[in-house]
Amino acid sequence: MGNTRITMKGLAKILGVSTSTVSRALKDHHSIGEETREKIKKTALKLGYIPNSVASNLRRRKTNHIGVIVPRIDRYFHSSSISGIEEVANEAGYYVSIFQTKDSYIKEVESVEILMSNKADGIIACLALETSDIDHYKQLANTKIPLVLFDRVCNDLESNKVLINDYDAAFKACDHLAKIGCKRIAHIAGNLNSSIFKARLEGYKAALIANNLTINEDFIFYGNILSEEEGRHFANALFDMNTKPDGIFCANDITAVSVIQTARERKFSVPQDIAVVGFSNTPISKIIQPSLTTIEDHAFEMGQASARLLIKQIEDNDQNIVSETLIIRNELIIRESTVPAE
Repeated sequence: MGNTRITMKGLAKILGVSTSTVSRALKDHHSIGEETREKIKKTALKLGYIPNSVASNLRRRKTNHIGVIVPRIDRYFHSSSISGIEEVANEAGYYVSIFQTKDSYIKEVESVEILMSNKADGIIACLALETSDIDHYKQLANTKIPLVLFDRVCNDLESNKVLINDYDAAFKACDHLAKIGCKRIAHIAGNLNSSIFKARLEGYKAALIANNLTINEDFIFYGNILSEEEGRHFANALFDMNTKPDGIFCANDITAVSVIQTARERKFSVPQDIAVVGFSNTPISKIIQPSLTTIEDHAFEMGQASARLLIKQIEDNDQNIVSETLIIRNELIIRESTVPAE
């Protein structure tokens, strides 16, 4: 046969059976006897028969392709969530393509359009910071492509959602600072275009009120992408104040680590002079000295849950499925940046 690929029809001819018999045998259908099934499978293996999954998927109007759109692949949270998505998707027979928006609305729209034109079975997305218009996601309903939003979501959009309770997580972080004796707690906040950073800001304020502490607007700094540079800039501004904070809650670990490094350079002791809490429990939070107290947001589990929700919707093939919102647990991980090692 040379390099000619054996087809199901050719395999059936060689075996002297119908193509439907071959198809059912290869799928272990109960209507085909065990002896016949084994004979067909052995012959298929010997002749190098490979099922034409592309043709099969086209007949079923399915591509086994899931698109994932995230703001920044180099952020630990997003890389971890992608790993969770891929683990579940690959086990279910789906392949995953990744699109990075770098928080650009235009790139996000382009990513959705590419996935629509390539007939992806579904999309999992975390909104870009620039995104306020969600018409590109609303179009998915018209094309019957399921959507799951995770972490940064839009409450005005009817879709499955997976997130943590950012308000509750921020409250835990700041309540902990108050409970260890901090009286002047600052906050390095994220971009308020995103609902998660709004919720973290509100959780911070609520914890201060609950502990009878003053909300000082001069102690709140608003980041754009919460980079290392922003963390250093805000830390220096706080350390330059006549009345300095004795606790800082940062909306991510990157800025929190920058605060610790800047404090060391400025000869401030952490946590004796100033206690620091981050958010996300990234690997560096364990390595930095002192180690960083932070919020564990279970990014990997969030990715897994997002993939399960999407695949359920794809395979149920029911456009009337009621949208679900899953809240992933969060927890405060207490380390040396708030409680000195004994």
